[in-house]
Amino acid sequence: MTAKENQRSRLGFGSSYRKGGDYEKRETQGAIRTVLGGQVWLVKPDHYAKTANPCIWMQAGLAAFKPCNNFYDCGGCKYDQAMDQKVKDGKQIGWRDAMRKRPAMARFCRHSLTKRIGMRVCAYDYECSHCDFDQYFEDVLSPRTKSEPFEVHAVKGFDVPMDYHFHNGHTWARVESGGFIRIGMDDFALKLLGEADAFDLPLMGKEFDQGTVGWGLKRRDNLADVLSPVGGVITEVNSELRENPGKANREPYGGGWLFTVKTNDVKGSMKKLMAEQSSLSWMDQEVSRLEGMIEEVAGPLAADGGLLASDVYGNLPDLGWKNLTRNFLHT
Repeated sequence: MTAKENQRSRLGFGSSYRKGGDYEKRETQGAIRTVLGGQVWLVKPDHYAKTANPCIWMQAGLAAFKPCNNFYDCGGCKYDQAMDQKVKDGKQIGWRDAMRKRPAMARFCRHSLTKRIGMRVCAYDYECSHCDFDQYFEDVLSPRTKSEPFEVHAVKGFDVPMDYHFHNGHTWARVESGGFIRIGMDDFALKLLGEADAFDLPLMGKEFDQGTVGWGLKRRDNLADVLSPVGGVITEVNSELRENPGKANREPYGGGWLFTVKTNDVKGSMKKLMAEQSSLSWMDQEVSRLEGMIEEVAGPLAADGGLLASDVYGNLPDLGWKNLTRNFLHT
């Protein structure tokens, strides 16, 4: 109950429901589809309704209740485009003009309004294209700031966060502020192969397709090619992993991220991946397959359902590096 109350406080007031299974296909009267903390929810606001990811039009006082459902990628948002068209037709005041009517010290930066940074007064009269901070936040600060899972489940000793999407090659993707996608390897793959000596990461600006080899993991004389969960153009690479590759094992879903990409079809890319209950069921099947392979090499496992060691290959090299990468990374 305490966990549920904490979760509720993170989302704000209102009756909130997780998307998943048959529920996402139902019609819920008064519910709004939105993205909070990287997870799609159906939110039904009450009298004191708030949202953790408010739309800029709501914060400017031009919408009663409108959470952001496009990862703060306003340029590709249909709602934003529709509101801009109403402004051009003279039926609606723009959010920038609405903010300019406020007292000088109440004209907060758009990133403050959307709760992505602390309170900061706009110094450029909402001409964001002329603002050095705006460019720095979107291009440098936001992509380099590690993400943290909102809710994590353990499947036989392997962590699976609920607000991440998974590729069957044991990589993950998470859409973040501005519509860029952060990518990494999951806890299963890193524990399976053990701590890497180095990662062969792509260079910024490189472009590749979903499901193609995106990078490599090196351990001693072994190299594992890894499939990328999404396609796009590399916008940022985690330079910390070049000097400290073990961070990926210690923080697979946080500071151990590998790189970020930008794509023109964020939602289409994510639909091809697993999330929520499907990722948990898939992980359970993968662990069962691994247990079967281990029993063929080392004999029966503990009857009490003991957890596997964090370096499966290092403890059982007879499993074969190529055998593991072929079966679980699909390369």
